Amino acid sequence: MSGLVLKLGPKERVLINGAVIENGDRRSRLAIKTPDAHILRLRDAIHPEDATTPVRRACFALQLVLSGDSDPQKMRPTLLRQLEELSQVFTDSDSRRVLSEASAAVIADQHYSTLKHLRGLLPREDRLLAMRPS
Repeated sequence: MSGLVLKLGPKERVLINGAVIENGDRRSRLAIKTPDAHILRLRDAIHPEDATTPVRRACFALQLVLSGDSDPQKMRPTLLRQLEELSQVFTDSDSRRVLSEASAAVIADQHYSTLKHLRGLLPREDRLLAMRPS
């Protein structure tokens, strides 16, 4: 995580190594220099009760890694399995590219990048689930 830059809006909160930090009244930018710091932007957080779909469950698992609540090495097989399962559903070329990049990011321990890729699939998942017959 060396070189991570957080851009925070007014009053935005972020979890850093277990401490919730709230920004002041102005936009700010923080450069995180400590490698392996556990950081989660709270506006992006998915609550456990909201992790009800495959993509949201994968995002939630990544959040646990980013917050320091799960060991990245122990979660790697689970995350890769979740991504493989998603690739069985998201068969279009763009989604396949996103999932391929997310898998490469998991292997490289680039969990922020993985989460960013997966969050891009959330609208597609919502559309697929909306099309599903009740």
